[in-house]
Amino acid sequence: MDLHINFKELVHSLGDGMVISDAQGTIVYWNPAAERIFGFTQSEALGQSLDLIIPERLRKRHNDGYNHSMETRTTSYGDKLLAVPATHKSGRPLSIAFTVSMIFDAEKKTVGVAAVIRDDTARFSDERNLRKRILELEGANK
Repeated sequence: MDLHINFKELVHSLGDGMVISDAQGTIVYWNPAAERIFGFTQSEALGQSLDLIIPERLRKRHNDGYNHSMETRTTSYGDKLLAVPATHKSGRPLSIAFTVSMIFDAEKKTVGVAAVIRDDTARFSDERNLRKRILELEGANK
């Protein structure tokens, strides 16, 4: 079977968000699932800093790590699922889970990062409530 895959159509149709940023942290790709997760349309997100979706209290730490990855051409998160806070357009907090991949040009220069993102807010909230309930039950049994 000859399977021709149009990667642009594939990434566009993913259920997970796909956000690609350049070496400066500017958003250069934003698929429909990213619109659904974060609330920003593609036209609102493209050309903006990743700060758009990063809570203000975490921006310095994120930007320092991002710049370090661009300089060293490495990330310690390449094969790990990350779970971090994020921000929706409405200002409400999100919990997202994502993987990242460094992007290199033909000369092996770092040109950006691709992230595949899932909204993990409901699961995170459920786990937090479960941990709270366990602590309450353990306290009642003492």
